[in-house]
Amino acid sequence: MKEADWRGCRVRGIRGAVTVERDEGAAIVDATKRLLSAMIERNEVEIDDIASVLFSLTPDLRAVFPALGAREMGWTNVPMLHFCEIDVPGSLERVIRVLMHVNTTRGIDAIEHVYLDGAVVLRPDLARTTTT
Repeated sequence: MKEADWRGCRVRGIRGAVTVERDEGAAIVDATKRLLSAMIERNEVEIDDIASVLFSLTPDLRAVFPALGAREMGWTNVPMLHFCEIDVPGSLERVIRVLMHVNTTRGIDAIEHVYLDGAVVLRPDLARTTTT
């Protein structure tokens, strides 16, 4: 977003989640890249619009930090932080969740949250029927 376009801009949160098949670095990085790419594409976000990104992982994912995938995408100046989800019995396993804070002129109802692969069950009301 160009500086002249900042009027009427607000910080909005974009949620996303994706599952991975196994706790391996390449699987986590690839899934993270797919998820982040879908989030920015569907919401027309540019890297300069991103204020920060929070990642949470289920306790069964420990091979690598998802921010590695973002860094490989060129997000070198975006502040990012990781958390471990609480281990709720019976909850979905091997999930990467994202909360991306962006500067946007979009209204809250125009934000498209992204749930891919097995994570669609977390918010079927927000998930598209087609995958990215």
